[in-house]
Amino acid sequence: MAEMKIRLSAHFVLALVILIGGSGIVGGEYFLVRWYPAHRQRVADEALTPVPYGSTGLGISIEVAKGIYEKAEVLPGEVKLSKPGLFRGGPSLTIKSLPNPDGASEFTPQALAIWETDGSIHKIPRYDFEHTKVMDRDAVIIHALRGDSMVETLRVISPTRIIEAECTPGGEDNTLYMQACDESLRTLKVEGPESIPAPVAEAAKKGKSKRK
Repeated sequence: MAEMKIRLSAHFVLALVILIGGSGIVGGEYFLVRWYPAHRQRVADEALTPVPYGSTGLGISIEVAKGIYEKAEVLPGEVKLSKPGLFRGGPSLTIKSLPNPDGASEFTPQALAIWETDGSIHKIPRYDFEHTKVMDRDAVIIHALRGDSMVETLRVISPTRIIEAECTPGGEDNTLYMQACDESLRTLKVEGPESIPAPVAEAAKKGKSKRK
């Protein structure tokens, strides 16, 4: 009888171990297959949610990803939007405003050529140059590795000012926060007079000269 009890107890323990192990496997599978991907998506959606920010002093407005913007540090001629990181420096976006004494609406071919070739000339890792339009203004977007973090730089020109913005994920998820940087920067709007393409502006100047 005692031997039978021992056998029953051993069988019971074995069954219990199998049951617990099976439950753990099912729970782990649920965690890996369903809960965790859904959780990651919720985190990403929250981080990418746009939040409006504007500065009359800088003459800009922008839709900043929520994952970047928790506090704003305003300095003369610039503002730094940031969110503290868990372990290292968190993501940040710094926007500076500079005067445009020439009143041009487009960057010069010389400036564009310099920015386009900076990566190869100075051997800057993961350098990428894009000449584009941002909110109907002439702009350049540059990606480059700086230290351990990627940095996305935006330069936008208007007849009254040149805006330079730098965004970095810091020590956070590089893929997610570089997407947050890019989506934010492409919404940057520079206030002020409408940008006039160079050929149109040149023709207008010639017309004024003839009338004189």
